[in-house]
Amino acid sequence: MKNSERLITAAEDIWRQCEQHPFVRGIATGTLEIDRFQFFLLQDYLYLFDYARVFAIGVTKAKDLTSMRVFGGYIKQILDGEMDIHKSYMKRLGISEEEALSVQPALDTLSYTAYMLAESQVGGEAEVLSSILACAVSYEYIARNIVKEYPAAADHPFFGEWVEGYACDEYHAANVELCDLMDSMTIDETRYPHIEEIFLNCSLYELAFWQMSWDKRMGPAL
Repeated sequence: MKNSERLITAAEDIWRQCEQHPFVRGIATGTLEIDRFQFFLLQDYLYLFDYARVFAIGVTKAKDLTSMRVFGGYIKQILDGEMDIHKSYMKRLGISEEEALSVQPALDTLSYTAYMLAESQVGGEAEVLSSILACAVSYEYIARNIVKEYPAAADHPFFGEWVEGYACDEYHAANVELCDLMDSMTIDETRYPHIEEIFLNCSLYELAFWQMSWDKRMGPAL
């Protein structure tokens, strides 16, 4: 089994919980309250800055030009592609970029990004990729399953742009490139458990992010 397939298989149960979460179900059916989506959108926007920094760490950890190009190219995709979805929604919601950047990150957001950055700093290419892939591929998994179950979801007047952005062929192609890079790495079996642990922890952080957004919670869950 390829490295990426092995990781995804290990996280399937967590990803199914993400897909079935009421926040995600609300996007799928078009019934999610806008205030909940706005909370999510702004926290995710802040998250993406540190997510891009993880890719930047990947550039410094890269052992060859191919890896460097993959990590470096994805930084541009985040800053000039994925963030455009957020900026489009911010425009619809009447939120300026200055207002978005003044929002305080929630505790779950801070914890998630701090974990990714820490594991990437102390690890190598595989640790960087493992922390990245949980977010990148789970969003595609969620969006494509939404479209499969609710074919009209991608055409929803409000949530359709989000669904299409993560279900589209371009996003899939970028994820294939990341998975191919992970699959090209030789990971010793003594090292693999930690790589999987990072992937599972980041998948759990994804689940926590959906719950945080559902609750519109800035602090710890009590």
